[in-house]
Amino acid sequence: MKKTSSLSKLYMALIFFFLYAPIIVMMAFSFNASSSTYHLDGVTSYWWIRMFHDGDAMSALKNTVILAVATTAVSTALGVLAAIGLFRTQNKLYKRTMMTVTNIPLMNPEIVTGISMMLLFVFAGTLVHKSEVLGFSTLLIAHVTFCLPYVILNVIPKLRQFDMNIYEAALDLGCKPFKAFFKVVMPEIMSGIITGAVMSFTLSLDDFIISYFTNGPSFQTLPIYIFSLTKKRVKPDMFALSTLMFAVILVLLILMNIAQSRAEKREEKKL
Repeated sequence: MKKTSSLSKLYMALIFFFLYAPIIVMMAFSFNASSSTYHLDGVTSYWWIRMFHDGDAMSALKNTVILAVATTAVSTALGVLAAIGLFRTQNKLYKRTMMTVTNIPLMNPEIVTGISMMLLFVFAGTLVHKSEVLGFSTLLIAHVTFCLPYVILNVIPKLRQFDMNIYEAALDLGCKPFKAFFKVVMPEIMSGIITGAVMSFTLSLDDFIISYFTNGPSFQTLPIYIFSLTKKRVKPDMFALSTLMFAVILVLLILMNIAQSRAEKREEKKL
């Protein structure tokens, strides 16, 4: 048993090493004193300062953040409404069908989703006689499409845990349905909403494949901008930018885990 346990720990250590070693190397070279990508010549913050003075990179970063925030807002609002609708429906066949349809974007390869949505947008553009249809709006629709299932699948389990008799009691006591939802239901499913929103933000922030097929020349996201630099020699300022994105996502995941643990503690106290 001890030998098996030691092997399993070694196996897990190797997995984490191969997962995070490239990120650690990238972080180290973002502080490299030279532009070398294979030899460390000292420590400097030059590339971090240069990153913030790169107009194209900052424009792509701003576009990425705007798109991620808009995607989070739209997908969270639509996802909560869809989850409530699926939870409240009494038709079991309809509910199973909708849940299957919801899972399709999760299982479908991203390249298939990207190409199919590009063809759809181009076809819609020809119908309205518009040549340059790809841009921010098409990116937003595409990102909401693949982020929406994550919100639905995070909110529905919280609705199943909630006792709907409390909501009905609030209605019996004179509370209007809209107010009763925000006063009674919303606090109980907030952890699921936050989890779905954070996942939508992180997925939209680092998406490349779907964005590559649905973006236009007028709106470029950061992953696409970094990909365009791979045709030339990538400088350490892009390592600094990638490190910044990793740090933001890491902080969001930590905050999400803290929110989930607090919600679980509140549920345990109620029980």
